[in-house]
Amino acid sequence: MSAAAEDAEVARQAARWMARLWAEDAAAEDHAACARWRAAHPEHERAWQAMQGFDARLRSVPGEAARRALQAPAATRRRVLRTLGLAVAVLGSGEAARRSEAWALWAADERCATGEVRTLVLPDGTRLVLASASAVDLHYDAGQRLIVLRAGEILVTSAHDAARRPLAVRTRHGLVRALGTRFLVRDLGAASQVVVYEGAVELQPAGGAAGQRLDAGQSARLADDGVTPGGPADEADTAWTRGLLLADGRRVDELVAEIARYRRGVLRCDPAVGALRVSGVFPLHDPDRALLNLTLALPLRLRRVGGWWITVEAAPERR
Repeated sequence: MSAAAEDAEVARQAARWMARLWAEDAAAEDHAACARWRAAHPEHERAWQAMQGFDARLRSVPGEAARRALQAPAATRRRVLRTLGLAVAVLGSGEAARRSEAWALWAADERCATGEVRTLVLPDGTRLVLASASAVDLHYDAGQRLIVLRAGEILVTSAHDAARRPLAVRTRHGLVRALGTRFLVRDLGAASQVVVYEGAVELQPAGGAAGQRLDAGQSARLADDGVTPGGPADEADTAWTRGLLLADGRRVDELVAEIARYRRGVLRCDPAVGALRVSGVFPLHDPDRALLNLTLALPLRLRRVGGWWITVEAAPERR
């Protein structure tokens, strides 16, 4: 059996186990059997945690469809899980699953929910801060300290390692090797943004292009085919680690896009007001308050469709 087929089968098994445990007649023997299956192989446990994440994510989805699924009889819930298992199996073929943001968040070693910021201290003392909806895998062994960014954004403050193991962050676009440093890495989709605040890093594109050193105060975009220099490092870009978003003459559409990362549901900006500029401090732990503050700073309003869909648009003129 190929690796892709094995991944798909494990995903199906995890979905079947959760569907079984959701049943009204699930017994202690079923829970014990599931526990044995989870313990039989690390991939079983990883798939199980992915299924566990599904229930929490389903509860976070507003709308009548999600409510019906959650309130339905267990047989219906089991059908939902079987459907999810098939979807995971299809997406799980090869790199498709590993590049799926949903799978990355569910299956990663460490992950952060939407609106959450987490701080981790790794075994070597390295400090890792995960932004909203971020996920990483950790590979620490006798020869390396590797952080794999699966989704989102992280701030890394490296610690001295007595064993002198190299520390690096790998993204889908390449490798960021730390040289005693504090740096930020963000997955932008087409490239990874890297900002260095202390020390230096070495950037190595995944496609084999020439690497580049990045020193404190510098930023760059790391893509498969090379490195593009960016602007100077700005400490304001790390304010999210304190639950804040700092804007100094920032475009409204850019600000709204950042707030959207910390809020469930759909948040969009009307292109007609996107180029407006705003300055201020906005609380990311309360994105609705941040949006209200935006309407107080500029002649804007929030058009809501239920509590889930919000459009930032021009306020009507007063007569």
